Amino acid sequence: MNIQIFGLQKCAETRKAQRFFKERGVRFQFVDLKEKGLSKGELHSVKVRVPLEQLIDRGGPRFIEKGLTHASLRPERIEALLLDDPLLFSTPIVRNGKEATVGYRPEVWKGWQEEK
Repeated sequence: MNIQIFGLQKCAETRKAQRFFKERGVRFQFVDLKEKGLSKGELHSVKVRVPLEQLIDRGGPRFIEKGLTHASLRPERIEALLLDDPLLFSTPIVRNGKEATVGYRPEVWKGWQEEK
């Protein structure tokens, strides 16, 4: 398995995802979205598996700060916002090669372990 976890250190769901893999002895790469966002290629890879609408955190403080709560967002606009401001992502985003999830999804991750 080649696990990457994109998230925030202060995010409880991100910490739960890290704990999930640590407890199972699975090595992973953590990418703090405060320091570095997903590249355009990484975002494309993730959005093949996860609908773009699920990737943006509509209830998050950054979304509200930017005044986007009443905005009608087309997919192209969502993608541009996410590339411009990685703090708008729902977290954690967990990648395993071409597979990807958003949020805490241990049932999916267990399946990845069984496949290896």
